[in-house]
Amino acid sequence: MNAEIITIGDEILIGQIVDTNSAYIAKELNKIGISVFQITSVQDDKKHILEALENAQNHAGLVILTGGLGPTKDDITKTTLADYFEDTLVRNKEVVAHIKHIWKTYIKQPLLQVNLDQALVPSKAKVLMNQSGSAPGMWMENNTTVFISLPGVPFEMKALMQNEVLPRLSKQFELPFILHKTVLTYGLGESVIADRISEWENNLPKSVKLAYLPNLGRVRLRLSSKGYDKAVVYESIHNEIEKLLPQISDVFVGFEEESSIEQIIGNQLIKSNTTLAVAESCTGGRIGAQFTANPGASAYFKGGVIAYDTTIKTQVLGVDKPLIETHSVVSTEVAEAMALGVQKLYNSDYAIATTGNAGPSKGDSDAEVGTVCIAIATPHRVFSKQFTFGKHRERITTKAVHMALTLLQKEIF
Repeated sequence: MNAEIITIGDEILIGQIVDTNSAYIAKELNKIGISVFQITSVQDDKKHILEALENAQNHAGLVILTGGLGPTKDDITKTTLADYFEDTLVRNKEVVAHIKHIWKTYIKQPLLQVNLDQALVPSKAKVLMNQSGSAPGMWMENNTTVFISLPGVPFEMKALMQNEVLPRLSKQFELPFILHKTVLTYGLGESVIADRISEWENNLPKSVKLAYLPNLGRVRLRLSSKGYDKAVVYESIHNEIEKLLPQISDVFVGFEEESSIEQIIGNQLIKSNTTLAVAESCTGGRIGAQFTANPGASAYFKGGVIAYDTTIKTQVLGVDKPLIETHSVVSTEVAEAMALGVQKLYNSDYAIATTGNAGPSKGDSDAEVGTVCIAIATPHRVFSKQFTFGKHRERITTKAVHMALTLLQKEIF
């Protein structure tokens, strides 16, 4: 089954908000065997929405819409769906009761008619109860196409996807099994890797697809396959990875699976009952943010110091001034001293430290723009490496974050 996702809202098209809903929906659909054919964003405009619905029905068996279900006049998704299905809106008693419960229990403000009108739904729609908000989801069918309308509020949409949409789709349709396996590499560019593995790629079976996903210093290789026999799909991917890995052993750092590299590191730290601290200069707290963005990070992440100013390196992390004067603030020696300093400060098992020149000026060091030194402190040793990451500031810091995580991952596994 192919699906199309339609996001509705002027705020998306003018860049006021980022459409994270589509990425989430696509990923969850993929898990149950539904491939997303297209993602479309449209204005809060009846004609535009109607055109998108008609186009989607021509090539998709499933159409999921998000947005436009609120109580204000610019929320026109329900009335537009009613027109598309040549239907009328009716008041759903169950949704009315739910809205009144929300206002009495949580909102505790006068219940306005516009809020009650959120219980109006097309008469042909199956209501998907929104336990996290007042706007219900809707399931409608037209010939062989299923249309599902969901709220645009991310946490409401996610709850409806998990509790209503995905279980219903899995029950109603016989869906294939889809498997993605992503290989993480660091140190070679996309074109170099492609040239090295070209013979292997040319001989891939038709059931296995390869995608290159480059991202500032690292390249992910995603192998995908789908079919109705789960064992056959697993075997086809496994066999090709067995052929691939010997060809990229020098740049292979692991598998992405369903987790990011920082989640993989965090899980390993929890498993080994060890902890981590960070001392960041040129990366400005981005490494720490990568870890703390994940629930449960407090089990292994002790804290960090953003030692952007040289005095913080000496006064907080205990880096000797003579060391800085001898080697400069951007040096492997200072990076190692920072790592040991933050490891001691937080009494952590592991520590990451970064110091570098992200530009555009050289700052407190004569090191060239793009120079970054990264140190890793472990329970048994400290080591560091110096890199040159180009001239673009964002590229430099992003590559530094990726490399720091890669170095730590190699050390703890």
